[in-house]
Amino acid sequence: MDSFNYENGRLFAEGVDVEAIAGEVGTPVYVYSKATFLDHLKKIQAAYADLDTTICYSVKACGNINILRFMAEAGSGFDVVSGGELFRVRQAGADTAKIVYAGVGKTDAEIIEALNAGIGYFNIESEAELENLIRLAKETGKGAKAALRVNPDVDPGTHRHITTGVKETKFGVDIERALKVFADYGGNGAVGLCAIHVHLGSGGKTIRPYVEAIEKILPVIDTLRGRGHAIEALDIGGGFGADYESDTAPAAADYAAGIVPLLKGKDLKLILEPGKSIVANAGILLTRTLYTKTGGAKKFVIVDAGMNDLIRPALYEAFHFIWPAAVAMRFVPGSRSSDLAVAGAEVVDVVGPICEGADFFAKDRAMAPVKRGDLIAIFTAGAYGFTMASNYNARPMPAEVLVDGGEFTVIRRRQRYEDLVALER
Repeated sequence: MDSFNYENGRLFAEGVDVEAIAGEVGTPVYVYSKATFLDHLKKIQAAYADLDTTICYSVKACGNINILRFMAEAGSGFDVVSGGELFRVRQAGADTAKIVYAGVGKTDAEIIEALNAGIGYFNIESEAELENLIRLAKETGKGAKAALRVNPDVDPGTHRHITTGVKETKFGVDIERALKVFADYGGNGAVGLCAIHVHLGSGGKTIRPYVEAIEKILPVIDTLRGRGHAIEALDIGGGFGADYESDTAPAAADYAAGIVPLLKGKDLKLILEPGKSIVANAGILLTRTLYTKTGGAKKFVIVDAGMNDLIRPALYEAFHFIWPAAVAMRFVPGSRSSDLAVAGAEVVDVVGPICEGADFFAKDRAMAPVKRGDLIAIFTAGAYGFTMASNYNARPMPAEVLVDGGEFTVIRRRQRYEDLVALER
């Protein structure tokens, strides 16, 4: 259930007309649906209920502490990749035993913070990192558990920037090296090397790569157990697809149908790190039309949001469905322009005000006509939207709003000009 729907030609977030939000808060603004967050989380929880499963929501996807708080209350753990993210989830009241800590470049200070917090697992990316964790665990007298990240050399077929499970990446160790890592460090006495971590990358839209990865890893776990290593958990990461276009990603139950049978009876705790599949469709970015113009054969719709607010189209060539917030024309949410057959639609480029040619949200896109002042919604913007936003061109960061039923709350105020220079005073 994604709670953004048109009623009588007007876009609603749950029970709130988004025009009311934009009118009060201004644009650009991220708008999140609490019901959509919780619906996607519950579906994942239900899909893997037959296994001993810990769901660790990926904070890097969308990390507002107000969102993290209700996710923790709903039973979610967290996947963090920095000391700042660890701080965020602790501020939100997270159960630290349900935190996994990934990332190839953890600093000593970050590792010590996590040791003191008593997190569940460190996801280890290299022998050098493991040696450092062992050293710091001994120096601090803090126990720790670790999962070795193993690259199964499986390509999920996504964008090259978000593919991480093949050999030629900076993440993890080759599957051939995993046995030696356990042989060399398994009895270190300070860090329990007791789990395997696999993460293929982000945006996977088929089940087969996840099945293939698990099929490659299970024999490794059997071998390690046969050599006396107590492997208690398998973390299969995240990267599960989201519907940026209609019906293009498997549902949580579909992924589970391929994964759960492989792990039943294996005496393994399962850890999942979903991010995009929970939050992508739980957020939209609202923006106002500033101008329309024609350049040669092109028509441009210039809006007040820019690539600093949502960088995914420029960085990943990502598709986001875009449509006016108030329009009588029928449409198919999530469809590409070639699928739209709407009388009166115009083919336009939707672009922002940033002084970069890459500052666009859509090119050659069929969309209902708009004029200056019209509100436009950029859909499926919850994941890696605000968290990747910046102050480029000295633009204040947008506000964030959470809708819960018929009410909305500003959960992060819009930056002011003074905020831009406050740390430089």
